[in-house]
Amino acid sequence: MIPEIHIEDYNYGLEDARIAKYPLPERDASKLLHYKDGTVNEFVFRQLPDLLPEGALMVFNDTKVVPARLHFERETGAHIEIFCLEPVRPVEYNTAFAATETTSWKCVIGNAKKWKNDVLHLYNPENRADIAALGLEARLEQRDGQTGVVRFTWKDGAAFSRVLEMAGTVPIPPYLNRESEQIDTERYQTLYAHIRGSVAAPTAGLHFTEEVLARIREKGIDTRTVCLHVGAGTFLPVKSSLVSEHPMHREPFVVSRELLERLKTRKTPVIAVGTTSVRTLESLYYMGVSCLETGFPADVEQWVPYTRAYPYSTEEALDALVRYLDREGLENLVGGTRIIIVPGFTFRIVDRLVTNFHQPESTLILLVSAFVKGDWRTIYDYALRHDFRFLSYGDSSLLERR
Repeated sequence: MIPEIHIEDYNYGLEDARIAKYPLPERDASKLLHYKDGTVNEFVFRQLPDLLPEGALMVFNDTKVVPARLHFERETGAHIEIFCLEPVRPVEYNTAFAATETTSWKCVIGNAKKWKNDVLHLYNPENRADIAALGLEARLEQRDGQTGVVRFTWKDGAAFSRVLEMAGTVPIPPYLNRESEQIDTERYQTLYAHIRGSVAAPTAGLHFTEEVLARIREKGIDTRTVCLHVGAGTFLPVKSSLVSEHPMHREPFVVSRELLERLKTRKTPVIAVGTTSVRTLESLYYMGVSCLETGFPADVEQWVPYTRAYPYSTEEALDALVRYLDREGLENLVGGTRIIIVPGFTFRIVDRLVTNFHQPESTLILLVSAFVKGDWRTIYDYALRHDFRFLSYGDSSLLERR
């Protein structure tokens, strides 16, 4: 049964001054709130390894933020901002990034009403010769309000990934209320970012340094990665009073067969770094159920976890995924998820969560509440009283599931 949840019950007073507009000079110098069984304690993030159990499994999201925001101008001088969300032709990320002459993407279009289907030229106010040599143009193929399918064409044989690196800017969150700056190129990216495709960073990972990662491994903690590409929907507020009326966006992910085997046989806690890692890991159970019942892993739809009782164990579901990969001769499980994690959700894989402090009335607050069995206000009240910094560049927390 789909839970009846009113988003207003997940509001709290967040003043603009509490939102961290810039990162601290040192990644691991942020505060760290530790929540366990209703009790809150305060540390510094570089102390995180001391709070983790030896021999645990820690899972990171190694997606990489792409500089997906491009600025164009019309012949009239009007400026149009185009924010690339996901590839349409070619549809696969790596292939689209490797394209050398043209590619089409689903995009958010700023100032969309002023674009009358004419060809746009890349805005180049500094008259940079390398930018001019690209000859990057944009044509609108399909329009849907503020979004649409845009076809990009360019010259000089560069891959589209290189075009974005040269001409694009990092799409920092809108609640920072500023333009992207040079510091964001480095700091709005995790140290372990590897696979291009996200338009927002998995921000829980921004606090990790090489020193912290080394100390985690020294404790015998097994560090693994998944890859979920974070979409722009992560910034979308819940506009309906009833959460059941809020549509979740699809996000693609990849999980290795090796990690599935490790999860299937685990006897130690699983620590997820970030809500994106949680959503990926918890989606695996329902993909496994699909394998058990149909023979194939289907994308996980938004309310699947709540619509019926599931008789299968987590080990059975994960084993079904491994057997599917073996049958198909695959090393990686590729899928997508729209899963929403709200109070009442049954966590089957994740035991601990490293995460930042999220916006009021957001789906991420709902996830945190589900994880701590409704005790999210204890955490957020403490953070507000003790001058924690909030949102993407803010401080961190380590939450232990109740």
